Amino acid sequence: MQITKNSVVSMHYTLTNNSGEVIDTNQGRDPLTYIHGTGSIIVGLENALEGKAAGDQIKVTIPPQHAYGEVNPALLQGVPRSAFQGISEIKEGMQFQAQGPQGMQIVRVVKIEPETITVDANHPLAGQTLNFDVKIAEVRAAKAEELSHGHVHGPDCHHH
Repeated sequence: MQITKNSVVSMHYTLTNNSGEVIDTNQGRDPLTYIHGTGSIIVGLENALEGKAAGDQIKVTIPPQHAYGEVNPALLQGVPRSAFQGISEIKEGMQFQAQGPQGMQIVRVVKIEPETITVDANHPLAGQTLNFDVKIAEVRAAKAEELSHGHVHGPDCHHH
């Protein structure tokens, strides 16, 4: 069966940046399973997997605009140190949940000054070209219940 909209796809992947560093992988773990065509994975990878079948292996390079977007300078913001009350030590790279205009979002500390902490609400992979090495383990039709819930039901999924 080929991957089309509403296929359930199980895959193993390794994600690297352009320097060849591994950003993420599920090698040696359970495959990642998702419903194709529902926006569960980045659009560039979804497009590359369209029409593939179990056993296929592909390598695909995805530019930022088809992955997590370009870095948006407006998402870099200086916050008064007083906003971090109760946190004894703040380090670059720390992540916090913050209430933003679109609801809760994750921000990353990128610069620390005596009075101001600069945080970045861009996705950590924004602006990066992503290289995926994917092996497709299984492709099947999604069940009606999975489609109505918008996610895959595995063997240990409890009905909600």
